[in-house]
Amino acid sequence: MQEYTIESGFVFYAAAQEQFVKLVDELNSSTTQTLEHGDVESLIAHNGKEILRLLMQGYLNQKSAKEEPLDAVVGTDGQERRYQRERVRNLATLFGDVCIHRLGYSGPELDSVFPLDQALNLPIHKYSQGLQRKVGLEAAKCSFDKTIEEIQEYTGVTIPKRQVEQLTQAVSIDFDDFYEQKQQEVNSDADLLVMTTDSKGIVMRTEDLRDATRKAAEKSKHKIQTRLSTGEKHNRKRMATVASVYEARPHQRTAEQIMGQDDDGVPERPEISNKRVWASVRKSQSEVIEQMFAEAERRDPERKKQRLVLIDGQEAQLRAVEAAIAKSGTNVVIIQDFIHVLEYLWKAAYCFYPPGTQEAEDWVMNHALAILNGKISDTAAGMRRSATRRNLSQEERVPVDKCANYLINNKDRLDYATALANGWPIATGVIEGACRHLVKDRMDLTGARWSLDGAEAVLRLRALCASKDLDDYMDFHQRKERQRNYVIPKMAA
Repeated sequence: MQEYTIESGFVFYAAAQEQFVKLVDELNSSTTQTLEHGDVESLIAHNGKEILRLLMQGYLNQKSAKEEPLDAVVGTDGQERRYQRERVRNLATLFGDVCIHRLGYSGPELDSVFPLDQALNLPIHKYSQGLQRKVGLEAAKCSFDKTIEEIQEYTGVTIPKRQVEQLTQAVSIDFDDFYEQKQQEVNSDADLLVMTTDSKGIVMRTEDLRDATRKAAEKSKHKIQTRLSTGEKHNRKRMATVASVYEARPHQRTAEQIMGQDDDGVPERPEISNKRVWASVRKSQSEVIEQMFAEAERRDPERKKQRLVLIDGQEAQLRAVEAAIAKSGTNVVIIQDFIHVLEYLWKAAYCFYPPGTQEAEDWVMNHALAILNGKISDTAAGMRRSATRRNLSQEERVPVDKCANYLINNKDRLDYATALANGWPIATGVIEGACRHLVKDRMDLTGARWSLDGAEAVLRLRALCASKDLDDYMDFHQRKERQRNYVIPKMAA
Protein backbone atom coordinates (compact mmCIF):
# COMPACT_ATOMS: atom_id res chain seq x y z
CA MET A 1 0.00 0.00 0.00
CA GLN A 2 1.17 3.50 -0.76
CA GLU A 3 2.76 5.35 2.15
CA TYR A 4 1.03 8.56 3.09
CA THR A 5 2.25 11.46 5.16
CA ILE A 6 0.39 13.84 7.43
CA GLU A 7 1.34 16.67 5.11
CA SER A 8 -0.33 14.97 2.18
CA GLY A 9 -3.55 14.54 4.15
CA PHE A 10 -4.21 11.04 2.88
CA VAL A 11 -3.03 9.45 6.10
CA PHE A 12 -6.32 10.43 7.70
CA TYR A 13 -8.23 8.40 5.15
CA ALA A 14 -6.11 5.26 5.35
CA ALA A 15 -8.73 3.41 7.38
CA ALA A 16 -11.37 4.15 4.73
CA GLN A 17 -9.01 2.96 2.02
CA GLU A 18 -8.32 -0.27 3.93
CA GLN A 19 -12.04 -0.86 4.27
CA PHE A 20 -12.49 -0.25 0.54
CA VAL A 21 -9.73 -2.72 -0.36
CA LYS A 22 -11.28 -5.26 2.01
CA LEU A 23 -14.65 -4.87 0.28
CA VAL A 24 -13.10 -5.22 -3.19
CA ASP A 25 -11.29 -8.39 -2.07
CA GLU A 26 -14.58 -9.80 -0.82
CA LEU A 27 -16.29 -8.98 -4.12
CA ASN A 28 -13.51 -10.79 -5.94
CA SER A 29 -13.76 -13.86 -3.74
CA SER A 30 -15.00 -17.14 -5.20
CA THR A 31 -17.88 -17.20 -2.72
CA THR A 32 -19.19 -13.75 -3.64
CA GLN A 33 -18.84 -14.49 -7.35
CA THR A 34 -21.60 -17.11 -7.00
CA LEU A 35 -24.10 -14.72 -5.39
CA GLU A 36 -27.10 -13.17 -7.05
CA HIS A 37 -27.02 -9.42 -7.68
CA GLY A 38 -29.43 -8.67 -4.82
CA ASP A 39 -27.12 -10.31 -2.29
CA VAL A 40 -24.15 -8.38 -3.67
CA GLU A 41 -26.18 -5.18 -3.54
CA SER A 42 -26.86 -5.73 0.18
CA LEU A 43 -23.20 -6.54 0.80
CA ILE A 44 -22.03 -3.31 -0.83
CA ALA A 45 -24.70 -1.25 0.96
CA HIS A 46 -23.68 -2.61 4.36
CA ASN A 47 -19.92 -2.36 3.95
CA GLY A 48 -20.05 0.78 1.86
CA LYS A 49 -21.73 2.63 4.73
CA GLU A 50 -18.70 1.91 6.91
CA ILE A 51 -16.40 3.31 4.21
CA LEU A 52 -18.42 6.53 4.22
CA ARG A 53 -18.31 6.71 8.01
CA LEU A 54 -14.54 6.30 8.00
CA LEU A 55 -14.21 9.03 5.36
CA MET A 56 -16.21 11.35 7.59
CA GLN A 57 -14.12 10.39 10.61
CA GLY A 58 -10.94 10.91 8.60
CA TYR A 59 -12.00 14.40 7.61
CA LEU A 60 -12.76 15.34 11.22
CA ASN A 61 -9.41 13.88 12.35
CA GLN A 62 -7.69 15.97 9.71
CA LYS A 63 -9.43 19.14 10.91
CA SER A 64 -8.47 18.32 14.52
CA ALA A 65 -4.82 17.77 13.59
CA LYS A 66 -4.66 21.14 11.85
CA GLU A 67 -6.25 23.11 14.69
CA GLU A 68 -3.74 25.55 16.09
CA PRO A 69 -3.90 26.59 19.75
CA LEU A 70 -4.83 30.17 20.60
CA ASP A 71 -3.64 32.25 23.53
CA ALA A 72 -7.19 33.09 24.49
CA VAL A 73 -10.75 33.09 23.15
CA VAL A 74 -13.64 35.45 23.90
CA GLY A 75 -17.06 33.80 24.15
CA THR A 76 -20.53 35.08 23.33
CA ASP A 77 -20.69 36.51 26.85
CA GLY A 78 -17.72 38.77 26.11
CA GLN A 79 -15.55 37.01 28.70
CA GLU A 80 -11.99 35.97 27.90
CA ARG A 81 -10.99 32.33 28.27
CA ARG A 82 -7.33 31.31 28.54
CA TYR A 83 -7.44 27.81 30.02
CA GLN A 84 -6.97 25.31 27.18
CA ARG A 85 -7.85 21.64 27.13
CA GLU A 86 -8.59 19.05 24.44
CA ARG A 87 -12.11 17.69 24.55
CA VAL A 88 -13.89 14.96 22.58
CA ARG A 89 -17.49 15.06 21.44
CA ASN A 90 -19.61 12.57 19.56
CA LEU A 91 -21.54 13.34 16.40
CA ALA A 92 -24.27 11.16 14.90
CA THR A 93 -24.17 11.50 11.10
CA LEU A 94 -25.87 10.04 8.04
CA PHE A 95 -23.10 7.42 7.96
CA GLY A 96 -23.04 6.51 11.65
CA ASP A 97 -21.37 7.76 14.82
CA VAL A 98 -18.06 9.66 14.68
CA CYS A 99 -16.08 11.68 17.21
CA ILE A 100 -14.25 15.00 17.12
CA HIS A 101 -11.16 16.01 19.08
CA ARG A 102 -10.97 19.78 19.50
CA LEU A 103 -9.52 22.41 21.78
CA GLY A 104 -11.79 23.97 24.38
CA TYR A 105 -11.12 27.28 26.11
CA SER A 106 -12.54 28.05 29.55
CA GLY A 107 -12.06 30.18 32.63
CA PRO A 108 -13.25 30.27 36.23
CA GLU A 109 -17.01 29.60 36.29
CA LEU A 110 -17.18 30.01 32.50
CA ASP A 111 -18.52 27.55 29.96
CA SER A 112 -16.03 26.22 27.45
CA VAL A 113 -15.80 27.66 23.94
CA PHE A 114 -14.69 25.51 20.99
CA PRO A 115 -13.43 27.42 17.92
CA LEU A 116 -13.41 24.27 15.78
CA ASP A 117 -17.09 23.70 16.54
CA GLN A 118 -17.78 27.11 15.07
CA ALA A 119 -15.56 26.52 12.04
CA LEU A 120 -17.47 23.32 11.29
CA ASN A 121 -20.84 24.84 12.31
CA LEU A 122 -21.49 21.84 14.54
CA PRO A 123 -24.89 21.61 16.22
CA ILE A 124 -25.23 22.14 19.94
CA HIS A 125 -26.68 18.62 20.24
CA LYS A 126 -25.13 15.44 18.85
CA TYR A 127 -27.04 15.15 15.57
CA SER A 128 -25.41 16.40 12.35
CA GLN A 129 -27.04 18.75 9.89
CA GLY A 130 -27.50 15.97 7.36
CA LEU A 131 -29.12 13.75 9.97
CA GLN A 132 -31.39 16.59 11.07
CA ARG A 133 -32.53 17.03 7.48
CA LYS A 134 -33.18 13.30 7.17
CA VAL A 135 -35.19 13.29 10.41
CA GLY A 136 -37.24 16.26 9.24
CA LEU A 137 -37.88 14.69 5.84
CA GLU A 138 -38.99 11.37 7.32
CA ALA A 139 -41.09 12.95 10.09
CA ALA A 140 -42.88 14.98 7.44
CA LYS A 141 -43.84 11.78 5.63
CA CYS A 142 -44.61 9.27 8.35
CA SER A 143 -45.13 8.73 12.09
CA PHE A 144 -42.35 9.38 14.57
CA ASP A 145 -42.09 5.64 15.27
CA LYS A 146 -41.69 4.92 11.57
CA THR A 147 -39.15 7.76 11.33
CA ILE A 148 -37.00 6.04 13.98
CA GLU A 149 -37.09 2.82 11.93
CA GLU A 150 -36.18 4.61 8.71
CA ILE A 151 -33.27 6.45 10.31
CA GLN A 152 -31.99 3.24 11.88
CA GLU A 153 -32.11 1.39 8.56
CA TYR A 154 -30.65 4.24 6.53
CA THR A 155 -27.87 5.38 8.87
CA GLY A 156 -27.47 2.77 11.58
CA VAL A 157 -28.10 5.51 14.17
CA THR A 158 -30.80 5.02 16.78
CA ILE A 159 -32.55 8.22 17.87
CA PRO A 160 -35.01 8.08 20.79
CA LYS A 161 -38.56 9.17 19.98
CA ARG A 162 -38.41 12.24 22.20
CA GLN A 163 -35.26 13.42 20.40
CA VAL A 164 -36.93 12.83 17.02
CA GLU A 165 -39.81 15.08 18.07
CA GLN A 166 -37.42 17.74 19.40
CA LEU A 167 -35.28 17.64 16.25
CA THR A 168 -38.38 18.02 14.08
CA GLN A 169 -39.33 21.15 15.98
CA ALA A 170 -35.79 22.53 15.98
CA VAL A 171 -35.35 22.04 12.23
CA SER A 172 -38.56 23.94 11.45
CA ILE A 173 -38.04 27.06 13.60
CA ASP A 174 -36.85 29.33 10.76
CA PHE A 175 -39.87 28.68 8.52
CA ASP A 176 -41.42 32.16 8.68
CA ASP A 177 -38.07 33.97 8.44
CA PHE A 178 -37.15 31.90 5.39
CA TYR A 179 -40.21 32.92 3.41
CA GLU A 180 -40.02 36.54 4.48
CA GLN A 181 -36.56 36.84 2.92
CA LYS A 182 -37.03 34.41 0.02
CA GLN A 183 -36.82 35.91 -3.46
CA GLN A 184 -39.78 34.17 -5.06
CA GLU A 185 -39.50 33.32 -8.74
CA VAL A 186 -42.33 34.91 -10.71
CA ASN A 187 -43.81 33.70 -13.99
CA SER A 188 -44.05 36.79 -16.17
CA ASP A 189 -46.34 34.95 -18.62
CA ALA A 190 -48.94 34.23 -15.93
CA ASP A 191 -51.50 37.03 -15.73
CA LEU A 192 -53.29 35.65 -12.69
CA LEU A 193 -52.06 35.62 -9.10
CA VAL A 194 -54.33 33.26 -7.18
CA MET A 195 -54.72 33.00 -3.42
CA THR A 196 -56.82 30.31 -1.79
CA THR A 197 -57.41 29.14 1.77
CA ASP A 198 -59.34 26.57 3.78
CA SER A 199 -59.23 24.87 7.20
CA LYS A 200 -58.81 21.31 8.46
CA GLY A 201 -59.12 19.97 11.99
CA ILE A 202 -56.34 18.13 13.85
CA VAL A 203 -56.93 15.99 16.93
CA MET A 204 -54.90 17.63 19.71
CA ARG A 205 -53.90 16.93 23.26
CA THR A 206 -56.41 18.55 25.58
CA GLU A 207 -53.96 21.14 26.91
CA ASP A 208 -53.20 22.37 23.37
CA LEU A 209 -56.77 22.94 22.25
CA ARG A 210 -58.06 26.49 21.90
CA ASP A 211 -59.71 27.70 25.11
CA ALA A 212 -63.35 27.21 24.14
CA THR A 213 -62.73 23.76 22.66
CA ARG A 214 -60.62 22.70 25.65
CA LYS A 215 -63.36 23.66 28.10
CA ALA A 216 -65.93 21.70 26.10
CA ALA A 217 -63.59 18.70 25.95
CA GLU A 218 -63.01 18.77 29.71
CA LYS A 219 -66.77 18.66 30.31
CA SER A 220 -67.41 15.73 27.98
CA LYS A 221 -67.17 12.10 29.05
CA HIS A 222 -65.74 9.22 27.02
CA LYS A 223 -68.15 6.42 26.13
CA ILE A 224 -65.23 4.00 26.14
CA GLN A 225 -61.69 4.35 27.47
CA THR A 226 -59.53 2.99 24.66
CA ARG A 227 -60.55 5.36 21.86
CA LEU A 228 -62.74 8.31 20.93
CA SER A 229 -66.22 7.28 19.81
CA THR A 230 -68.28 8.77 17.00
CA GLY A 231 -68.88 12.46 17.64
CA GLU A 232 -66.31 12.73 20.43
CA LYS A 233 -63.62 14.10 18.12
CA HIS A 234 -65.71 17.25 17.71
CA ASN A 235 -64.24 18.75 20.87
CA ARG A 236 -60.79 17.25 20.36
CA LYS A 237 -59.71 19.16 17.26
CA ARG A 238 -57.92 22.42 16.66
CA MET A 239 -58.34 23.95 13.22
CA ALA A 240 -55.29 24.32 11.02
CA THR A 241 -55.56 27.05 8.41
CA VAL A 242 -54.19 26.04 5.02
CA ALA A 243 -53.16 28.59 2.38
CA SER A 244 -51.76 28.54 -1.12
CA VAL A 245 -50.50 31.14 -3.58
CA TYR A 246 -49.77 30.35 -7.21
CA GLU A 247 -49.68 31.90 -10.66
CA ALA A 248 -51.69 30.87 -13.69
CA ARG A 249 -52.60 31.86 -17.21
CA PRO A 250 -56.27 32.47 -18.11
CA HIS A 251 -58.28 29.42 -19.13
CA GLN A 252 -61.44 30.41 -21.02
CA ARG A 253 -64.34 27.94 -20.92
CA THR A 254 -68.09 28.01 -21.40
CA ALA A 255 -70.75 26.94 -18.92
CA GLU A 256 -71.52 23.93 -21.13
CA GLN A 257 -67.88 22.87 -21.09
CA ILE A 258 -67.78 23.14 -17.31
CA MET A 259 -70.84 20.88 -17.00
CA GLY A 260 -69.59 18.38 -19.58
CA GLN A 261 -72.20 19.26 -22.20
CA ASP A 262 -69.69 20.39 -24.82
CA ASP A 263 -66.60 18.23 -25.28
CA ASP A 264 -65.58 19.75 -28.60
CA GLY A 265 -62.74 22.21 -28.57
CA VAL A 266 -62.26 22.33 -24.81
CA PRO A 267 -58.95 24.18 -24.34
CA GLU A 268 -56.23 22.40 -22.44
CA ARG A 269 -55.86 23.69 -18.91
CA PRO A 270 -52.61 25.67 -18.50
CA GLU A 271 -50.31 24.43 -15.77
CA ILE A 272 -50.12 26.55 -12.66
CA SER A 273 -46.66 27.75 -11.63
CA ASN A 274 -44.70 28.70 -8.52
CA LYS A 275 -47.23 27.11 -6.21
CA ARG A 276 -46.52 27.53 -2.52
CA VAL A 277 -48.68 25.77 0.07
CA TRP A 278 -48.49 25.92 3.84
CA ALA A 279 -50.56 25.43 6.97
CA SER A 280 -50.51 26.52 10.59
CA VAL A 281 -52.36 25.18 13.60
CA ARG A 282 -50.74 27.72 15.93
CA LYS A 283 -51.59 30.91 14.05
CA SER A 284 -55.15 32.16 13.80
CA GLN A 285 -57.03 32.08 10.52
CA SER A 286 -56.63 35.84 10.17
CA GLU A 287 -52.86 35.63 10.66
CA VAL A 288 -52.44 32.95 7.98
CA ILE A 289 -54.60 34.88 5.54
CA GLU A 290 -52.50 38.00 6.16
CA GLN A 291 -49.43 35.88 5.42
CA MET A 292 -51.10 34.77 2.20
CA PHE A 293 -51.60 38.38 1.11
CA ALA A 294 -48.01 39.22 2.10
CA GLU A 295 -46.78 36.36 -0.10
CA ALA A 296 -48.79 37.74 -3.02
CA GLU A 297 -47.33 41.21 -2.44
CA ARG A 298 -43.77 39.83 -2.46
CA ARG A 299 -44.42 38.22 -5.82
CA ASP A 300 -46.17 41.16 -7.41
CA PRO A 301 -45.05 44.38 -5.68
CA GLU A 302 -45.99 46.48 -8.70
CA ARG A 303 -49.46 44.91 -8.67
CA LYS A 304 -49.51 44.14 -12.38
CA LYS A 305 -51.26 40.76 -12.08
CA GLN A 306 -54.97 40.18 -11.57
CA ARG A 307 -55.34 38.95 -7.99
CA LEU A 308 -58.00 36.39 -7.14
CA VAL A 309 -59.02 34.73 -3.88
CA LEU A 310 -60.78 31.37 -4.05
CA ILE A 311 -62.75 30.38 -0.93
CA ASP A 312 -65.54 28.03 0.09
CA GLY A 313 -67.61 30.79 1.70
CA GLN A 314 -67.30 29.97 5.40
CA GLU A 315 -68.27 33.14 7.26
CA ALA A 316 -65.21 33.61 9.48
CA GLN A 317 -62.97 32.87 6.51
CA LEU A 318 -64.79 35.43 4.38
CA ARG A 319 -64.51 38.11 7.08
CA ALA A 320 -60.77 37.48 7.42
CA VAL A 321 -60.27 37.69 3.63
CA GLU A 322 -62.25 40.92 3.37
CA ALA A 323 -60.26 42.42 6.26
CA ALA A 324 -56.98 41.46 4.55
CA ILE A 325 -58.15 43.03 1.28
CA ALA A 326 -59.05 46.27 3.07
CA LYS A 327 -55.71 46.31 4.87
CA SER A 328 -53.69 45.64 1.71
CA GLY A 329 -55.50 48.20 -0.41
CA THR A 330 -55.30 45.94 -3.45
CA ASN A 331 -57.88 45.19 -6.11
CA VAL A 332 -58.79 41.57 -5.39
CA VAL A 333 -61.71 39.56 -6.76
CA ILE A 334 -63.23 36.96 -4.42
CA ILE A 335 -64.62 33.85 -6.12
CA GLN A 336 -66.68 31.35 -4.15
CA ASP A 337 -66.25 27.68 -4.96
CA PHE A 338 -68.66 26.37 -7.60
CA ILE A 339 -68.57 22.83 -6.19
CA HIS A 340 -70.21 24.11 -3.01
CA VAL A 341 -72.98 25.60 -5.16
CA LEU A 342 -73.55 22.19 -6.76
CA GLU A 343 -73.90 20.62 -3.31
CA TYR A 344 -76.69 23.05 -2.46
CA LEU A 345 -78.35 22.36 -5.82
CA TRP A 346 -78.36 18.59 -5.32
CA LYS A 347 -79.97 18.92 -1.89
CA ALA A 348 -82.62 21.21 -3.37
CA ALA A 349 -83.23 18.83 -6.30
CA TYR A 350 -84.17 16.02 -3.94
CA CYS A 351 -87.07 18.14 -2.70
CA PHE A 352 -88.61 17.75 -6.17
CA TYR A 353 -87.35 14.38 -7.42
CA PRO A 354 -86.14 11.14 -5.82
CA PRO A 355 -82.36 10.65 -5.49
CA GLY A 356 -80.73 8.83 -8.39
CA THR A 357 -83.35 9.79 -10.94
CA GLN A 358 -82.70 11.38 -14.33
CA GLU A 359 -85.16 14.15 -13.42
CA ALA A 360 -83.04 15.18 -10.44
CA GLU A 361 -79.90 15.20 -12.54
CA ASP A 362 -81.55 17.26 -15.27
CA TRP A 363 -82.84 19.75 -12.69
CA VAL A 364 -79.33 20.24 -11.29
CA MET A 365 -77.86 20.52 -14.78
CA ASN A 366 -80.29 23.22 -15.90
CA HIS A 367 -79.93 25.28 -12.74
CA ALA A 368 -76.12 24.94 -12.73
CA LEU A 369 -75.93 26.18 -16.34
CA ALA A 370 -78.13 29.15 -15.46
CA ILE A 371 -75.91 30.06 -12.50
CA LEU A 372 -72.74 29.74 -14.59
CA ASN A 373 -74.29 32.06 -17.15
CA GLY A 374 -74.91 34.71 -14.49
CA LYS A 375 -78.64 34.18 -13.80
CA ILE A 376 -78.29 34.02 -10.03
CA SER A 377 -81.41 35.95 -9.00
CA ASP A 378 -83.64 34.29 -11.59
CA THR A 379 -82.46 30.84 -10.52
CA ALA A 380 -83.11 31.53 -6.83
CA ALA A 381 -86.56 32.98 -7.52
CA GLY A 382 -87.45 30.13 -9.86
CA MET A 383 -86.70 27.35 -7.38
CA ARG A 384 -88.74 29.13 -4.71
CA ARG A 385 -91.71 29.38 -7.09
CA SER A 386 -91.38 25.69 -7.93
CA ALA A 387 -91.53 24.79 -4.25
CA THR A 388 -94.62 26.95 -3.80
CA ARG A 389 -96.40 25.51 -6.87
CA ARG A 390 -95.77 21.98 -5.62
CA ASN A 391 -97.26 22.89 -2.24
CA LEU A 392 -94.15 21.75 -0.35
CA SER A 393 -94.46 22.19 3.40
CA GLN A 394 -92.10 24.51 5.28
CA GLU A 395 -90.10 21.50 6.40
CA GLU A 396 -90.01 19.88 2.96
CA ARG A 397 -88.76 23.03 1.23
CA VAL A 398 -85.97 23.85 3.71
CA PRO A 399 -83.15 22.73 1.30
CA VAL A 400 -84.72 24.81 -1.49
CA ASP A 401 -84.83 27.95 0.64
CA LYS A 402 -81.30 27.32 1.90
CA CYS A 403 -80.04 27.03 -1.66
CA ALA A 404 -81.87 30.17 -2.79
CA ASN A 405 -80.63 32.14 0.23
CA TYR A 406 -77.10 30.94 -0.39
CA LEU A 407 -77.23 32.13 -4.00
CA ILE A 408 -78.64 35.56 -3.14
CA ASN A 409 -76.43 36.18 -0.10
CA ASN A 410 -73.27 35.32 -2.06
CA LYS A 411 -74.32 36.72 -5.42
CA ASP A 412 -71.32 39.04 -5.83
CA ARG A 413 -68.89 36.17 -5.27
CA LEU A 414 -70.75 33.80 -7.60
CA ASP A 415 -70.24 35.87 -10.75
CA TYR A 416 -69.10 32.86 -12.74
CA ALA A 417 -70.09 34.39 -16.07
CA THR A 418 -67.42 37.07 -15.67
CA ALA A 419 -64.93 34.54 -14.31
CA LEU A 420 -65.37 32.17 -17.26
CA ALA A 421 -65.17 35.00 -19.78
CA ASN A 422 -61.88 36.14 -18.23
CA GLY A 423 -60.48 32.64 -17.88
CA TRP A 424 -60.46 32.68 -14.07
CA PRO A 425 -60.68 29.52 -11.92
CA ILE A 426 -63.99 28.90 -10.13
CA ALA A 427 -63.21 25.85 -7.97
CA THR A 428 -61.04 25.35 -4.88
CA GLY A 429 -59.50 22.05 -5.90
CA VAL A 430 -55.95 23.29 -5.26
CA ILE A 431 -56.56 24.13 -1.61
CA GLU A 432 -58.72 21.07 -0.99
CA GLY A 433 -55.87 18.94 -2.30
CA ALA A 434 -53.48 20.85 -0.03
CA CYS A 435 -55.73 20.20 2.98
CA ARG A 436 -55.71 16.52 2.21
CA HIS A 437 -51.97 16.31 1.52
CA LEU A 438 -50.59 18.66 4.18
CA VAL A 439 -52.97 17.85 6.99
CA LYS A 440 -55.14 14.76 6.64
CA ASP A 441 -52.63 12.33 5.13
CA ARG A 442 -50.11 12.85 7.95
CA MET A 443 -51.92 14.39 10.90
CA ASP A 444 -55.01 12.15 10.90
CA LEU A 445 -53.22 8.91 11.72
CA THR A 446 -55.22 6.49 13.86
CA GLY A 447 -54.79 7.26 17.55
CA ALA A 448 -52.65 10.35 16.99
CA ARG A 449 -53.10 13.23 19.45
CA TRP A 450 -50.78 16.09 18.65
CA SER A 451 -48.99 18.63 20.77
CA LEU A 452 -49.17 22.17 19.42
CA ASP A 453 -45.39 22.39 18.86
CA GLY A 454 -45.21 18.97 17.24
CA ALA A 455 -48.14 19.56 14.89
CA GLU A 456 -46.85 22.97 13.81
CA ALA A 457 -43.37 21.58 13.10
CA VAL A 458 -44.65 18.71 10.95
CA LEU A 459 -46.99 21.02 9.02
CA ARG A 460 -44.08 23.34 8.27
CA LEU A 461 -41.86 20.53 7.04
CA ARG A 462 -44.61 19.06 4.88
CA ALA A 463 -45.19 22.51 3.43
CA LEU A 464 -41.50 22.91 2.59
CA CYS A 465 -41.49 19.54 0.82
CA ALA A 466 -44.74 20.25 -1.05
CA SER A 467 -43.46 23.66 -2.17
CA LYS A 468 -40.09 22.15 -3.21
CA ASP A 469 -38.24 24.51 -0.87
CA LEU A 470 -36.69 22.05 1.57
CA ASP A 471 -33.11 22.22 0.27
CA ASP A 472 -33.05 26.02 0.12
CA TYR A 473 -34.64 26.16 3.54
CA MET A 474 -32.03 23.86 5.08
CA ASP A 475 -29.22 26.07 3.72
CA PHE A 476 -30.96 29.08 5.29
CA HIS A 477 -31.55 27.20 8.55
CA GLN A 478 -27.88 26.25 8.82
CA ARG A 479 -26.84 29.88 8.38
CA LYS A 480 -29.29 30.88 11.10
CA GLU A 481 -27.95 28.14 13.37
CA ARG A 482 -24.45 29.54 13.02
CA GLN A 483 -25.71 32.98 14.00
CA ARG A 484 -27.54 31.56 17.02
CA ASN A 485 -24.82 29.28 18.29
CA TYR A 486 -21.52 30.98 17.55
CA VAL A 487 -19.61 34.21 17.41
CA ILE A 488 -16.23 34.63 15.76
CA PRO A 489 -13.57 33.90 18.41
CA LYS A 490 -11.54 37.00 19.22
CA MET A 491 -7.97 37.08 20.36
CA ALA A 492 -7.49 38.74 23.73
CA ALA A 493 -5.65 42.04 23.67
